[in-house]
Amino acid sequence: MVFGSIVTSPRSALSPHQALQLARIYLDNACGAADVNITLVLCHDTEVSLTQAKRSAKHSEDSILHEGVANTYVDLGNLLYSRGHYGEAQTSFKKAQKLG
Repeated sequence: MVFGSIVTSPRSALSPHQALQLARIYLDNACGAADVNITLVLCHDTEVSLTQAKRSAKHSEDSILHEGVANTYVDLGNLLYSRGHYGEAQTSFKKAQKLG
C-alpha cells in the first residue's frame, strides 16, 4: 500500500526488536487516545506486533527481548483492564507470565 511517498511494509520484514519497538509505539498511542475505538484498534495492533516479537523471544536467549515483550504484555493488560476489558487484560497478563 502506498500513501504518497510512504510505502508500508509487512511486519514480517521487521526484526524481533523492531516488532517490539512498534508494539510499544502502538501501546503508547493507545494510552493517549481519547476515543475508545481508536484505543482498541491500537491495542489490537500492539498484540499483533507483540505476537511476532514473542515468537522470536521463545527461541532466543535474548533476555532484553524476553523482558521487553513480557513488560509490554503487562502494560497492555493494565491498559485493557483500566478500560474495562477484563478478559483481554487477563489474557495479556497470562502471556507475560508465560514469558517469565
